[in-house]
Amino acid sequence: MKRAMSLAAAVLIVIAAAVSAQTPPNFAGKWTLVPDPAAPAPGGMPPSQTLTIVQDAKTLTVTRTIQMGEFTTVYNLDGSESKNTLNFNGNSIDQVSKTKWDGEKLIVNTTMSFENTPVEFSMVISQDAAGTLGLETTRPDFQGGGGPITTKSTYKKN
Repeated sequence: MKRAMSLAAAVLIVIAAAVSAQTPPNFAGKWTLVPDPAAPAPGGMPPSQTLTIVQDAKTLTVTRTIQMGEFTTVYNLDGSESKNTLNFNGNSIDQVSKTKWDGEKLIVNTTMSFENTPVEFSMVISQDAAGTLGLETTRPDFQGGGGPITTKSTYKKN
């Protein structure tokens, strides 16, 4: 009887550990850009100076504050399509995004259309052991016509 109880307890511990290991990280919080003096000047849209992230079991809502204003995007965390509209300078651009988890990283792939030409962006959100938020974005080279451009930004929690 004691052996059966010990075995049952061990099984419960293993199950609890497996469930805990599958819980995705929570990126919620208010974040401020950590400037990198060694980074080259960004082409295209500069990184957000501040991010506010709200996360629940179903969605991740990211509000970016940049020189052109504040932009909010909602992503579905279950891999289904998220549809958002980016409004700036009197223009509206529809965006369709899909997310997927790669371990502790959230990968967001977004497509939109500029003058009937589809454009793809990707973003990887991660958090290190110290609690620093990493944001890696890959976008087309709009100015030089070269290959994709990847930028990395680091944020600290306020």
